[in-house]
Amino acid sequence: MNHELSTMNNKKLQKLLLLFLISSIANSIVHAQATKAPAYPLINHNTYFSIWSFGDTLNQSTTKHWTGKDQSLIGLIKVDGATYRFMGKESPVYQTLLPAADETNWQCKYTETQPAGDWQKIKFDDSNWKTGTAPFTDDTEQAKTLWTSKDIWIRRSFPLDNLDINKLVLKLRHDDNVEVYINGDEVYNTIGWTSDFKMIALKEKIKSKLRQGENMLAIHCANTAGGSWLDAGLVDETKPKFSGVLLARQKSVVINATQTIYNFKCVGVDLKVTFTSPLLMDDLAIFSRPVSYVSYQVKSNDGRNHNVKVFFSASSTIAVNTPSQDVTAQKYASSGLSVLKAGTVEQPVLKKKGDDLRIDWGYMYAAVPNSKKVVQYITPQADAAASFIDNKYASTAKQGKSLALNTVLNFANVGAAPAEQFVELGYDDLYSVQYFGQNLKPWWKADGKQTIESELSKAATDYALVNKKCDAFNKSMYAAALKAGDKHYADLCVLAYRQSISAHQLLKSPKGEILFLSKENFSNGSINTVDVTYPSAPLYLIYNPHLLEGMLNGIFQYCESSTWPNNFAAHDLGTYPLANGQTYGENMPVEESGNMIILTAAIVKAEGNTAFAKKHWTILTKWAAYLSTNGFDPGNQLCTDDFAGHLARNANLSVKAIVALGAYADLAAKLGNKSVASQYKALAAGMAGKWQSLAQAGDHYSLVFGSKDSWSQKYNLVWDKVLGLHLFPPTVYKTEINYYLTKQNEYGLPLDSRKTYTKSDWILWTAALADNPKDFKALVNPVYKYATKTPTRVPLSDWHETTDGKMVGFQARSVVGGYFMKILADKWAK
Repeated sequence: MNHELSTMNNKKLQKLLLLFLISSIANSIVHAQATKAPAYPLINHNTYFSIWSFGDTLNQSTTKHWTGKDQSLIGLIKVDGATYRFMGKESPVYQTLLPAADETNWQCKYTETQPAGDWQKIKFDDSNWKTGTAPFTDDTEQAKTLWTSKDIWIRRSFPLDNLDINKLVLKLRHDDNVEVYINGDEVYNTIGWTSDFKMIALKEKIKSKLRQGENMLAIHCANTAGGSWLDAGLVDETKPKFSGVLLARQKSVVINATQTIYNFKCVGVDLKVTFTSPLLMDDLAIFSRPVSYVSYQVKSNDGRNHNVKVFFSASSTIAVNTPSQDVTAQKYASSGLSVLKAGTVEQPVLKKKGDDLRIDWGYMYAAVPNSKKVVQYITPQADAAASFIDNKYASTAKQGKSLALNTVLNFANVGAAPAEQFVELGYDDLYSVQYFGQNLKPWWKADGKQTIESELSKAATDYALVNKKCDAFNKSMYAAALKAGDKHYADLCVLAYRQSISAHQLLKSPKGEILFLSKENFSNGSINTVDVTYPSAPLYLIYNPHLLEGMLNGIFQYCESSTWPNNFAAHDLGTYPLANGQTYGENMPVEESGNMIILTAAIVKAEGNTAFAKKHWTILTKWAAYLSTNGFDPGNQLCTDDFAGHLARNANLSVKAIVALGAYADLAAKLGNKSVASQYKALAAGMAGKWQSLAQAGDHYSLVFGSKDSWSQKYNLVWDKVLGLHLFPPTVYKTEINYYLTKQNEYGLPLDSRKTYTKSDWILWTAALADNPKDFKALVNPVYKYATKTPTRVPLSDWHETTDGKMVGFQARSVVGGYFMKILADKWAK
């Protein structure tokens, strides 16, 4: 009897231990979030205030804006007098030898006719050439000399007195192919173009080509297609002003929805650095506040006490478009905070529009709670690290180029108990967007009562509370993603979260409506593009559908006005940050009309009421009528995948129109319009049946009607499933999924049969059509491999090559919000 009892107790104990082990493993998975990314989000609020680390270790490279331009954050820690660098890498410091046009309006001789003889050499006679001022371009708004021909040759004479040059660098912007000569010798040539200046380190021997007195920079540029541009100068990359800094050893990095957390080891001390951008969609006051925390936790790792100081330096390049812009900086106290502030002298508010641009108006802020343990000061960026190493904590600059806002946190005597301090980094853009001629302030100060100082103060007061909320959200979001898929899927959602949100700006319209306007990053710079909103939508439908309303409100206002003359939806509202009307050169009538109807139906489902649809019923009806005539068998036109070119009889675009008509019927039924609902439901159902016949290609459905040897991802089908429309039978989904599984490459499923490139957001939508976890994971896992193995180290690109994992185009775009489609589908399936 005792033996049986003992055996029973042992079995119970084993079972309890097994349950404990399973629970522990599950708990560790929830907490062990993403650890690898193409680039790591650090400070993420909107398309202008967005700073990343482009390497796997935080001290591997200079931190950058999502566009790839340096926005340097430097982190040093001093332990018992020894200095370690744990964040960033000092940006090169350049001294101008020959200025480009971003510094001065330089002149030169030029011709657009092929010159004879040695035109590159100093003694060549260019007296018959014209005189022009740089930049030379076909951009009428920016040209100092208009260049619209195919070729241009320029000769720029310049004197040099001092030949003591450390590293000679060519500063060049060209569009397209270029050859560069110094004193008659070719020093650089390339095929292609740049959208900004490129710093090209020239070979050491080229310095010997320069001479005291007169020198000649000669350039030939050929415009092969598109726009034209030529501008150039020479700079000296100076020697660093300090040495003897050690590298802290990075032990780990973890990325979650709202934070990126690094752990480092130095001799005697462990350091934990946490970047928190509290993008909490259930609290728009916190969500819209343009303030991130950089937190430092230090503790002894050898049982002894150590004297510790931490240095944080933020470059004023965060507040400029180009490093040549003059900035002004100041230090002051406000509401218990010590504050550093910097911004351009010029302050050209909302004067620039386009894609590869950074903000050069408004002001950046570095703030800390006032304390005897804190020192703040301003230096030239080149002197920042040396000032900390040499214990010279004094301001040495108020105005100039590339200044540094420096903060020293004195942790003093650190033992085994963790000690923590934080710095706030904020940005006040004054006005964020021009909306139909009116400059709008950001959401957080739209009522006119808030100031950046009050936001910094509130953020400091709420530090512990905000971090607690972030921690809770990080865990719940990750748990939901794990439940919907697996760890690979959950990690992809983590990588997408801050990137998607920070490609938008939150505002309030003059009518008091919410606006959440995207920028089409590294595409064409459009603002509030409908077919960028469409793939982004799942994230916002899950966590705050009012934000999705904010992505549609501007389009509705524009299309409901007399300004928009068409009976289909607009593509965009302009070029960021000017939302004054569509600037994209071609309409996408079926694409955008279908998107607007589908997303309206999704908002109604998410919010549980029809108010949003009712408000816009007239224009929705106009678009539904357009699709009923033009949507089923689309003519030769662009869709959201416009990079693939025009396509007639696009089967996937047809699906969008059919689903949109079904969604319109569903909305009509919810609004009590029974006859309209019946009419459009029958229409959509009939089209869905006809579609299956026309697109049938044996074991799959075709890319275009009538081409059985073609195929494509039918990602638009997912809304039939998610909205519960049931227009297409599950066998259609199953047929396509089975076929896709035979077409995958190492890094994912191609977009269609025309090319091997893909869009990862569409793969995640397509995967959500799978009826079992095995097929879902089979489609998702190659995308995870791409995200963690790609050689292209930029914020996640949604357009990549499936054969080698390299980016094809686009980066840092909001469309990765579409990765959340499976979570949305599961949520709405309940």
